[in-house]
Amino acid sequence: MKEVHKNGVKWGMVIDLDKCTGCGACSVACQAENNISFRKDETDRLRRISWLEIYQISNHLPYPHTRVIHMPRPCMHCDHHTPCVSVCPASATKTGADGVVSQVYPRCFGCRYCMAACPYHARYFNWWDPTWPKGMEKYLNPDVSPRMRGVVEKCSFCYHRYHRAKNKAFMEGRRELREGEYIPACVEACPSKAMTFGNLNDPHSEVARLAKSPFAFRLLEKLGSEPKVYYICTQDWVRKQADNYLEEERLRHE
Repeated sequence: MKEVHKNGVKWGMVIDLDKCTGCGACSVACQAENNISFRKDETDRLRRISWLEIYQISNHLPYPHTRVIHMPRPCMHCDHHTPCVSVCPASATKTGADGVVSQVYPRCFGCRYCMAACPYHARYFNWWDPTWPKGMEKYLNPDVSPRMRGVVEKCSFCYHRYHRAKNKAFMEGRRELREGEYIPACVEACPSKAMTFGNLNDPHSEVARLAKSPFAFRLLEKLGSEPKVYYICTQDWVRKQADNYLEEERLRHE
């Protein structure tokens, strides 16, 4: 039986790939909300920072049988033996009681073990001090601190929004959040409503219902890290790619 967090909350996300158009609105919203810096020349993709990467996946069949889907990839916020948490020597990354894997930037000294351990390539290293075009500093989010050079950063499920929602609920005399009071910027910005966020431990929540869909899957489930980001896709070839089976593994699985 899976462990249930003591406070009854386990934040998670479901992304419907059949609805995703690859517009990039989620990635732009993430960039703006979390003060992710960028350089004048972003052509070196090994040095760029993007907490929410959008991948394009094809079935590699010739026209007219070609099919393409877009897959947004935030941090998976693994729930079991989280790889990045397990290897961090400075305890700079940890899993909270609500399931969110957070990064404590002042503790990080840039060893990048977590980057090597993350099977989803969801972590990024700051090679330079954060910079923005002149005047753009006025548009930075005051709730999120910019990261300094030499530390690793990643998607946080916009955790500062969680604190803001909890403070608002407390002022209204409530201890529990209502569904939809806390959602990350990417979910809020998605024009096709392909992203759903909420408490996976609440059987009445929309995210818990979607996670139980027969078309739901998670990336690299065979690793046993139990990511809290689910995907939904009715196309079988997409779901088969999620675990990266080798040919002999595929035959054994079938």
